[in-house]
Amino acid sequence: MEAESIPSLSPLIESADQWGEWLLLLPLLVALEAVLSADNAIALAAISRQVRDPALQGKALNFGLGLALVFRLALIGLARWVLDFWPLQLLAAGYLLWLCLSNLTPLLRAAMGDSDGGITEAEAGGGDAHPPHDRGLFAVVTTLALTDLAFSLDSVAAAVAVSDNLLLVMAGGFIGVVALRLTSGLFIRWLAEYNHLESAGYLAVGLVGIRLLLRLALPQLVPPEWVLLAVVALLFAWGFSKRTLLAESSTEPAEVVP
Repeated sequence: MEAESIPSLSPLIESADQWGEWLLLLPLLVALEAVLSADNAIALAAISRQVRDPALQGKALNFGLGLALVFRLALIGLARWVLDFWPLQLLAAGYLLWLCLSNLTPLLRAAMGDSDGGITEAEAGGGDAHPPHDRGLFAVVTTLALTDLAFSLDSVAAAVAVSDNLLLVMAGGFIGVVALRLTSGLFIRWLAEYNHLESAGYLAVGLVGIRLLLRLALPQLVPPEWVLLAVVALLFAWGFSKRTLLAESSTEPAEVVP
């Protein structure tokens, strides 16, 4: 006699199967969210730094990712419809490409201005190599939420492909947003220390936008997930390759002029 044929055991077996699915797939979904959101974390950290007040930067991340969590859960609930709605994917791809180009342009200009061999502002005063713009809290929170929503189209598509259990995918998305908040807080500090990290982050943002466009127009040319992750890893290695130099004069006593 099979165990499934005993009515009293059937609920226990079904419950065990459900818990087994959660124990097996939830860590996988969380890891998938963490890996796919690494470039997202840099972009969100760079956006939050556009509020100059450090205390407000943390509030911007909290409010922005709180709103992003609502958007992401709604996106997961409507995944079957949203992932087939090409205008939304086209809009997300265009937004990510615009975010990449609009932020890379001033960074490239600053890099070209520093390539004349002179001492940069960061080296002279120990400050940030790319000081953030000063934007309002509401504008930054809105930008954070929209940016995470655009990134979510890629990560949600991967998560739904792993499991069709919406509660399980939502739990993975919730934990992923919490982890994104923690890593974004770390990147805020690292962006002020590493010269190329912000540029590397926005280049990765552009790659995700191009991937979304290819998925719409030429799906046969969409590279495998591991190719994108390998390129992002190389960008990260370049981003952490040069650290901002602090002024030696800041640690040495001032010279007394007779």
